[in-house]
Formats: sequence, C-alpha cells, structure tokens
Amino acid sequence: MKKSTTNYLKYLLSALLIAGIFISAPAQKKKKRRMQNIESVIATGRSYIGTPYKWGGMSRSGMDCSGLIYTSYKTIGVNLPRTAKEQSKTGKKRGWEGIREGDLVYFKLKKKGDKWFHSGMITYVGEDKILFVHASSSQGVVESNLLADYYKNSVRNFRRVIR
Repeated sequence: MKKSTTNYLKYLLSALLIAGIFISAPAQKKKKRRMQNIESVIATGRSYIGTPYKWGGMSRSGMDCSGLIYTSYKTIGVNLPRTAKEQSKTGKKRGWEGIREGDLVYFKLKKKGDKWFHSGMITYVGEDKILFVHASSSQGVVESNLLADYYKNSVRNFRRVIR
C-alpha cells in the first residue's frame, strides 16, 4: 500500500472510532436515565406499601390503584390520565414475553356482575415470579405475584411508558 493510502485508512479508522464514541455516549446516557426513572417510579410505588385503600385517593392517607400509578409516574415528570381505564390506553402495548420492571399492568375484573379496571406496576421480573405493586381494595397498597391465578387470568394488557 502507498503511504498516502495507509495514512488515509488510519485517518478514516480514527474518525470512525471517534464518531462511534460520540454516537454511543448519548445512547448510554439515555439508557442510564431510563434505568434511573424506572428505579424511581418503583421506589415511589413501593413507598406506599401499607397505605390504606381509598377510592379516588392519591396520598399516604389513602390510595386507589390508578392514583398509585399516577403519583408514582408524576415523580419523574410523566403525566398519566387519572383512571385505570384511561391509563390502559397510554404507552406502548407489550405482551407477557416482553414485560420489564416499570411496565404497567391492567386488569379487567368482574365483581358482582360489574366489570371494572384495575392497575399495577411491575416491580420485579424473574423466572418463577413477577411482582407488581398495586392498591387492593381489601388490603391497601401491596406487592403481589402476577403469576397467581387470580391476577394472571385477569390481565387485560401491559403498557410501557418509560422507553
């Protein structure tokens, strides 16, 4: 190879390496910010564990399921609709195989002939259990296993708000 061709190739490789660094740095920053947001909403949701259930509640004195989601996501600057039914239309739809921590889960349950919506937030995804935090009308804010038949059979959809 000629010396000028060799110098050109060295220059080109150096430029590509530098460009790769500048391109990947923003991607790494975005991923780090996403992980921090996920950790923050989960920590907020879990901080309400033990709070009693209150229909329409959005505070430590009482919380309902959609209020928990609304309040948790508000901490990272995400404004979601207030009701579970409306929240279930927000974000990108996910299937069972693609869920991760921070995703939202929505249920359509029947109670005395009425259909109603319920929401929760995925807090842990493992091989044998998937945990989610939610405000149960009978137990208040709790963390439950999504793979329990009662919940697993009532899942309507999953949504990813933090991308």
